[in-house]
Formats: sequence, structure tokens, C-alpha cells
Amino acid sequence: MTESTALPLEQALREWEKTTVARATARFPERAAAQEVQRLYTPLDAGPQPPPEPDQEWYLEHLNFPGRFPFTRGVQPTMYRSRFWTMRQYAGYGTAEEANERFKYLLSQGQTGLSIAFDLATQIGYDSDDPRAQGEVGQAGVAIDSLADMERLLEGIPLDQVSISMTINAPAAVLLAMVIVVAEKRGVPARALRGTIQNDVLKEYVARGTYIFPPEPSVRLAADAIAYCAQRIPKWNPISVSGYHIRDAGSTAVQEMAFAVANALTYIDAVLARGVEIDAFAPRISWIFNTQNHFFEEVAKYRALRRLWARLIKERYHAQNPRSMMLRTHVQTGGATLTAQQPLNNIARAAFQALASVLGGVQSMALSCYDEALALPTEEAQATALRTQQIIAHEIGVTETVDPLAGSYYVEALTDRMEAQAQALIDKVLEMGGSASAIESGWMQQQIADSAWQKQRAIESGEEIIVGVNKYQTPDEERPVGIFRPDPETYRRQQARLARLRAERNDNAVASALSALRAAAQARPTPDNNLMPPILDAVRVYATLGEICGALREVWGEYQPPTVI
Repeated sequence: MTESTALPLEQALREWEKTTVARATARFPERAAAQEVQRLYTPLDAGPQPPPEPDQEWYLEHLNFPGRFPFTRGVQPTMYRSRFWTMRQYAGYGTAEEANERFKYLLSQGQTGLSIAFDLATQIGYDSDDPRAQGEVGQAGVAIDSLADMERLLEGIPLDQVSISMTINAPAAVLLAMVIVVAEKRGVPARALRGTIQNDVLKEYVARGTYIFPPEPSVRLAADAIAYCAQRIPKWNPISVSGYHIRDAGSTAVQEMAFAVANALTYIDAVLARGVEIDAFAPRISWIFNTQNHFFEEVAKYRALRRLWARLIKERYHAQNPRSMMLRTHVQTGGATLTAQQPLNNIARAAFQALASVLGGVQSMALSCYDEALALPTEEAQATALRTQQIIAHEIGVTETVDPLAGSYYVEALTDRMEAQAQALIDKVLEMGGSASAIESGWMQQQIADSAWQKQRAIESGEEIIVGVNKYQTPDEERPVGIFRPDPETYRRQQARLARLRAERNDNAVASALSALRAAAQARPTPDNNLMPPILDAVRVYATLGEICGALREVWGEYQPPTVI
């Protein structure tokens, strides 16, 4: 077919290859793929079509090519042919030294980024020697009380080379400040740092419960961190909007999509109110979603999310930069799908969930380990989870072409349906005044609780089968896995460290920094009154996490949730 008689889609495909693909492969050359496998398949490869012919205009507007609006087929032109997703494993326990040792082990095994878990006391802004922290220190993650702990946690980790993801929300700005100051002390400029703070406190009110302050000041703190990073730390993702925890709390896949996106719109509005242009920060908004067991639904979910987000950012906020419209997501396989019964079955569950995530086109991934329904994962379990990702990347051929399930009647119909259903839920939240209003009224929490109850009833009735739990049980089975046990002495060691820290630091400097932070928190938020600078000053003089959050508690109070039946 000559160029003059080429179909519009064929012309568009050649133009995409000469421009978007050429620019991408100049930066990230493609790996060698099987000769018979093309980079991309479109309706042009489906052979003769019965009348009517495929709607070329619809294709370009609705799907288009990878790396082009609305990004249904992927945010990068060549996807995994040039770069695999970032392979992480969620880790962290005990003291900073113990977690640091685990991080170095994972990096030595081929992990390409860190994903840090913090203990419950850290997540809700209490020091390890606070009576309310007793029994939790170092149990669900690493205990971080001050800059001194962060220095130990990151010792020997090249901060300008390794991406650091931190699952922290209510006190996210404080943990980010600690990383910035550690880098300062090593001579690494903030502009060189790469990583992510979750910083999505709205989902805490509906899904996890590790909130501290009421929604309004919490959104302010999150927005201040986003605005600060846009200006000072351009490679850092200052928020990772989370559908993950919404899904693990019992939501449907569509609710996960809709409520996460609705929460993101609230943060965007707050940052725009600080005078920051949409294209200055939207490219660094990242996401974390939860891949569960319905294979094709999960593939379609990520395709629908990209299109939904692209259209919202372009049409609602009038973004001009295509990168602002790209939904880039990390994925954690479904923790709620793990079973304590027959735990080795969880290896298969995580593998299928990971495969669905790859076919859906995600950018970063960590697998929930097979023993996590019993305790924190062992080194063996984490290595198995990482090897599972590597097998998918290298051995089974799914990374040789982009968006291989495109064009499936089922997958395309699911993609369209999920996008429409999620948009309808988002519209409902916006009609209520946005996520904060939907949360304060308890409506969003009730929607998730109702879905969780319906699923539990289906499992209990046997309508939904969970292998090894309500069917195919093994009588008197033993659990053939080793269980990780955190060191019970962690609490005592952290208490002793805090006592030494308080004895050696400059208490006057700490008091002055905390006073300045309280004053900034009392003043209304403006473009010139960002809370990150006073938090950084407090971190530099070794004020503790509990002291910094305590100063903000004095000003803002604590959140009291509504009752959800």
C-alpha cells in the first residue's frame, strides 16, 4: 500500500513510529525480541475485517498508541521492550540497622528500588518510648523516631542511585524531611533524590485508620509536601495516591478506582490553591493499586484507569503537558487475598496477580509474600516473590509486545465498563462536595463496608470459593513455612536510643524549632506559608517524630471518626 492510499490508522502508526517511538528508543533502546513478535499490534494486524471496517477514528481517540493520549495502551511507547517495571519488595522491621541489612540483601538479589514499611507507632506519629507505642515498636515495620534512625536506615544506600518508596501517610512530610536532611549531610542535592512518599492520608480515613489530624489540616500538610517537591525535588513523587488499601479494606475494583481518583482531585485542588500550576506537579503524581484474583478485570482496570485519569486532567484541569495526563502506578499484589491456610498457595496467587499487572501495563511492582498472612515475610519468602517477578520478565514472553490483550472483545468491553462505572462514582463524590465531605459524612466508608460484607457472605455461603479455606481443605494440615519473629528487645533498644538522643542534642534549638512549626501551623495556608521548611528545621536539630507531630496535634487536634454500621 502506497503512502497516498494508506488507511488513516496506518498513516498514524507510521507517524507514531517515526516520532514517539524514535525519541523513546534513542533514550531507552529496546531489548532483542523474538523476530516474529512485533512491537505493537493494532486492528491492522487482524486480517480482513467484515463490514463495517474498524473505526480508525474511534481507535485513535479511544485507545491510540502507547505513550499517547489517552494512554489506554500504556504510558511508554515501547513499555517493557525497553525497560522492565521497577521490581520492589515491601520490607522493614525492627530497628533501623536490622531493616538496613534486609534492604542490602534485597538489592544484592536484583531488587531495583526500596519499599519501606514503618511500624504502627511511626505511622501515627508516636515515638517508640511513648506508652501508646508499647507492643508495636518494630513489629509491622521499622521504627523511625528521629533523623538519627533515618541515618542508620539509609547507611550505605546510594541515595542518588536507588529509588526510595516510603509507605507513610499522616506524618509523610516528616519522613520526607528526614530523607532530605540525610542527603544534605552526605552532600547529595535534593534535586538528585528519587523516590516516593505515599502521603495519601484521605484513604486512611476510609481504609486503614493510621490518621492523626482531621481531614482539612491533613490535606493541607499533604499539599504542602507536594508543592515543596514540585519546586525543590523534581524527581521525587510527593504523593502516591492509594487504591491499594481501599481494595484491601473490601471495596470492589471499581470503588478502588473511583475513590482513589476522587481523593487525588482533592489534593490537586489544594495544591492549585497554593498557586502551583497543574503541569508543575501533576507529572509527579504516582499511584499504588491492588491487584487481586479476577485476572481479566485487573488487566482492564489499569487500562481504564489510564484513560480515565488522562481525560480528567486534560478536560477538568486543562493540563498541557502530556506527562501530567499519564497515570503511572506501582502495584502490590493483594494482601487481602493471602490465606493462612495452605500458605504456599499464595505463591500461585501472587504470580497470577503479578502477570495481570504486567499485562495491564504497570510501572512498578511488589509481590505480597506467601507467608504474610502469618507474620512479617521471611528472607526466603521475599526472595521467592522477587524471583516470581523476574520469571515473568524474562521467561514467559509477555514483555515482547506492548498491551498484548488489546482488541480482545472481553478486555475492551471490561475496560469501557469499568471506566464508565468509576466515572459515575467519582461524579457522585463530587456532587457531595468532594472526598473530604464524603469521608466526614461516613458515606465512602459505608460503601466499602457494604462491599466487604457482600464478599464475606459469598465466601461463607460457598458461592465464592477460596482454595484451602472454604473448599479443598487438608485435614490436620501443618503450615510448612518458617515464621519471622521480630526481636522483642527492639522496644528496649529504641527507648535507650531516644534517651541518649535527648541527652546529647541541643534542647533549646529543638524548642525553638517546634515553636516556629506551631506558629506556621496556626497561620492559614498560603503560597508563602508552606510547612515543609519549619519541619525540615525541626528535623535538622533532631526533634523527634513524636515531638513534631505532637506540636501539630496541639494546633489541629486529632480526628474522631464517624460511626459506620
